[in-house]
Amino acid sequence: MRFAVYGAGAVGCYFGAMLARAGYDVVLIGRARHVSAISQRGLRFQTHTSDETVLVRATTDASAAMSADAVFVCTKSAGTAEAARTLRRILPPRSLVVSLQNGIENAHLLRTQLEQPVIAAAVYVAAEMAGDGHLLHHGRGDLVIEDSAEAGSIAKALRHAGIPVLQSSDVTVALWRKLTLNCAYNAISAIVMQPLGAMLRRDLLRYTMKDVVAECFAIAAAEGVTFEEDVADFVEQIERTIPAGQLSSTAQDLAKGKASEIDYLNGTIMRLGIERGIPTPVNRTLYTLVKMAEAQRAR
Repeated sequence: MRFAVYGAGAVGCYFGAMLARAGYDVVLIGRARHVSAISQRGLRFQTHTSDETVLVRATTDASAAMSADAVFVCTKSAGTAEAARTLRRILPPRSLVVSLQNGIENAHLLRTQLEQPVIAAAVYVAAEMAGDGHLLHHGRGDLVIEDSAEAGSIAKALRHAGIPVLQSSDVTVALWRKLTLNCAYNAISAIVMQPLGAMLRRDLLRYTMKDVVAECFAIAAAEGVTFEEDVADFVEQIERTIPAGQLSSTAQDLAKGKASEIDYLNGTIMRLGIERGIPTPVNRTLYTLVKMAEAQRAR
């Protein structure tokens, strides 16, 4: 299969690099500074145990996706509508589109704009772009993808590349689980600008995360989504599985002076709470603090 990664930041570069290392034809479509570095020197793929160069094509030209069998959309949620408009102009009907994005609404938005099959996925990878063309991987790298007639070939290629994949008949639950994890951790990491392993007063942190998760569970239930575990178990899973040295993506965005995805994380819980008449004071507070920090950094 031939793959294109549209929006090749840390997430896109990780999965694109894994596929390229396995011998698949991959093109990364991303920002000029990363594209320039990757084109000149290859993608630097650094982990805790290795540091290698992955040779992979990179371009700023979205039309490079025209020849791909599958396109991974890895943009920020705010860029989904633009991605859909661009891909609608260039993709042939045979292409598959896979949303590897945060939030719970991106695949639906892509489906409303594209005639190609769209597959939703929940992504669990801790990575960052540590420099131009430099991917730093902190941990994990697994996916839960929507099970469909088209998903089998994608899952097979990903597994061949060493990427753990779970195919789910109800990916909505997986997307809500990832949203809840992000709501509980991302904003807090951004506010204190620290990874989980460096955070002090973990007892207070744990209580706050439980409050966030409880609000997310309440909103999810109102949307027809239920979780198998209780709030305490979910928070315990977060603390056990988040790599200790990983700044959240929201913290990384704030550190770089970029707009975060907070509107599509805690902001989504706040919005749905207003629509459903369910109070979400802790999510609202974290949302407000991150929006204020964004405004301050922008000024």
